[in-house]
Amino acid sequence: MKQLATAGLVVIQNRKLLLAFSRNKKAWYLPGGKIDVGETRHDALIREIKEELNIFIQKKELTFYTHITAPAFGEHPEMMMEQDCFLYDFREIPKPSAEIEELKYFDGISYQPEIQVPGVVLLMQKLKEDGLID
Repeated sequence: MKQLATAGLVVIQNRKLLLAFSRNKKAWYLPGGKIDVGETRHDALIREIKEELNIFIQKKELTFYTHITAPAFGEHPEMMMEQDCFLYDFREIPKPSAEIEELKYFDGISYQPEIQVPGVVLLMQKLKEDGLID
């Protein structure tokens, strides 16, 4: 089975998780994305957040939180997403760009979109278990 290496940004505010709505895949995702060949997971996340949210973050501001393995939504059916998730606190207001249509904070109850992304579901379960979101 093919694997897709990704890095995701976990931003929690008022016990809710920030998700980004992808114009391309029409679903709510964790900000971040694919790790390119030759990139570290930190470099990929910094690049993706600059592209998606117009924010420059530094490696030292990222704290590893967890690793998620889930079916890669919107990709080949036999592809698994391997995502390293990093905690981050915004010091500036994100401005969605590129493929991001909207940003919104969700808790376990409010995350009820028509299309649920498997990796987001798993991450939200872990965040709830750890007492970080409601």
